[in-house]
Amino acid sequence: MGAFMPGTRKGGGRRSLSSQVADAIRAQIEAGYYAPGDKLPTEPALIDKFGFSRTVVREAIAALRADGLVESRQGSGVFVIGPRQSDPGMKLFTGETDKISDIIEELELRIGIEVEAAGLAAARSSPAQEAEIQAQVERFAFAHLVAEGRPTDEADFQFHMAIATATNNARFRTFLEHVGRRMIPRVKFRTVMGGVDPLPNRDEPILREHREIAEAILSRDPDRAREAMRRHLVTGIKRYRSLTTWRQTEKADEVG
Repeated sequence: MGAFMPGTRKGGGRRSLSSQVADAIRAQIEAGYYAPGDKLPTEPALIDKFGFSRTVVREAIAALRADGLVESRQGSGVFVIGPRQSDPGMKLFTGETDKISDIIEELELRIGIEVEAAGLAAARSSPAQEAEIQAQVERFAFAHLVAEGRPTDEADFQFHMAIATATNNARFRTFLEHVGRRMIPRVKFRTVMGGVDPLPNRDEPILREHREIAEAILSRDPDRAREAMRRHLVTGIKRYRSLTTWRQTEKADEVG
């Protein structure tokens, strides 16, 4: 397999460095270069291979772990689990779609799970788990406010993962791990739209919503945490419903 060239981009779209590394390793796993049970190269070896920083490599491994392709074993390293077997009955969020109705239905399902997760996190979270939730809020803020143009998708996903972990009910985390990063609607929709996102950038309101959820959890207020999470996901539904009008107008223009 040819060497990976740092900075290369598929399809000309703007992609984060960590996404480039994750995609390169994912391609090797799917091609059988790494088989299930194989240990990935060490972190220093990956840094040397790709020519990127430790932070970039760690974010790439976190993305692969979130997609269920690898797992970290304390003291042993990172091992390959996948590629994930295709199971039509388990494709809740993972299938590509450009249907707004699909994304809305997925957000409605997430409401039923993540609203309760936020409430449980407010009641059960440990200080370390609360710190991780806050860290993911700040990570999102850094990507949006400081590193202008840096994708916030991974920080968004890890924020929800941190809340799931803070429920201290492993099934919440397992659910989100199965779903992977494509639970974030703009990730899936942007993929099938060829890198184009018809919605205006919404990092600012999403950051504000994340902060409201985190503040409620850190205040140990389950009811407020549930309401903040519900408001966050319902707002997402409203954003995508607004696209229905946009797409109808687009089709009308094509006909005209």
